[in-house]
Amino acid sequence: MQNVAEASQAETPIRPFYINGEWREGSTGEVDNDFNPATGKVCAVVAQASADDVDDAIAAAFAARTSWRKVIVSEREAILLKAADIIATRAEEIRDIIIEETGSTLLKAPWEVGYAVECLRAAAAWTRQAHGETFPTCSPGQVGMTIRQPLGVIAGIAPFNSPLLLSMKKVAFALASGNTFILKPSEFAPLTGLILADIFEAAGLPKGVFNVVPGSADNVGKRLVADPRVRMITFTGSERVGKLLAAECGKQMKKVTLELGGKSPLVVLDDADLEYAVDAAAFGIFYHQGQVCMASSRIIVEKGLYQRFCEAFVAKAKAVVVGDPRHPDTVVGPLIRPEQCLFIAEQIREATDQGARLLCGGTYEGSYFQPTVLADVTPQMRIYTEESFGPVTSIYPARDFDHAVELANDTHYGLSSAIVTNDLQKAMAFSELSTAGMIHINDTTISDEPHITFGGTGDSGFGREGGRASMDEMTEMKWVTIQTGKREFPF
Repeated sequence: MQNVAEASQAETPIRPFYINGEWREGSTGEVDNDFNPATGKVCAVVAQASADDVDDAIAAAFAARTSWRKVIVSEREAILLKAADIIATRAEEIRDIIIEETGSTLLKAPWEVGYAVECLRAAAAWTRQAHGETFPTCSPGQVGMTIRQPLGVIAGIAPFNSPLLLSMKKVAFALASGNTFILKPSEFAPLTGLILADIFEAAGLPKGVFNVVPGSADNVGKRLVADPRVRMITFTGSERVGKLLAAECGKQMKKVTLELGGKSPLVVLDDADLEYAVDAAAFGIFYHQGQVCMASSRIIVEKGLYQRFCEAFVAKAKAVVVGDPRHPDTVVGPLIRPEQCLFIAEQIREATDQGARLLCGGTYEGSYFQPTVLADVTPQMRIYTEESFGPVTSIYPARDFDHAVELANDTHYGLSSAIVTNDLQKAMAFSELSTAGMIHINDTTISDEPHITFGGTGDSGFGREGGRASMDEMTEMKWVTIQTGKREFPF
């Protein structure tokens, strides 16, 4: 990191952050470089929030929480819809930011922008649907009901892989349910978080309701978790960090939702259409360079189709275009940092040393890793259980359907799973037997829509996002009774 003076000497504009409706360069003058993974060059210099700055953000959100929760739903709805319209009109600009700081390809970045628009519109619809219930009680003349109220201040910690999508899913529903919000964007994708502040400011969101504080885990993350005024942490990221957050939040009885990693299985049965299954598997692992928590990093194929599938899938993988994320033919762009290539290469080396076969790929240059396919991977190998977060998958033979289910469930994760088959009975049986939180029939493992419940089991986290699930997670339920007439008391 460097200070403001050093950044100024380099004549690089400093991107300020956003607290209480104001753009700031921070109380310490500390800045950090934001790198373009495709070129390795600095694409921005971003002011870093200190612990004092985070305290200011919490104070602003805490002060704004009472007035924001009182804003009538039609006004909250209007702000969210206006923000959606602003993103739609600035789509190309925002797309380019995502490409520049995360290496997203032209296949992925525009889709992420469109998702953000739909997420805001879905959240706007839910402003009018904070559901409670009414029910009879056992006391004569008494009516019971439940009502939902906002928690107050919610903090979100976002990842780098889909920074706009995964930030918006947290922010939009928090605002829709009447909460104020503090966003800590990924240290690898701060610009996307800052553009959200610009958008909500333009949409007329009141001061203090939304704040963005880029910075380190020590200065920002730990401070947000420790402060009792923050009622909830919503986090998307690694299993290791998620478990630490859960432990710290548990000490304070602070609410937390976690969307963590995955080792998601795609099952292909003998009766599947081979070409379709190969296409589904390729999309599931090579989309966004495999930097997707739902990526199809384990492909399980019934033995009758196994050899043909391996041959066809390897041919498909070898044809995947790797290169400049701005080129329209590119499927696999750069990983977020060169260090990730080293991590994956070591996983592959260890596996092949222990007997795994490398069917294709396994090489890299800079931040670009070639599409990689392994076979003969066993449970003793690290890559069998450990997430790679890159364009790397392993193909496993299954004796029959029951064995395929057994292999699919042989993971401590439980985010997404999928099956390709024309056998409806086996497809429905798989949906019941799979231990994943999301099951997709005749599709890939990657699927997400803002109005539908999203989340996993096991070490993939807990809590759910999207639609009513977000509204429930981000509010608290109260039981209210109304006594008509006079209740009889025993004394």
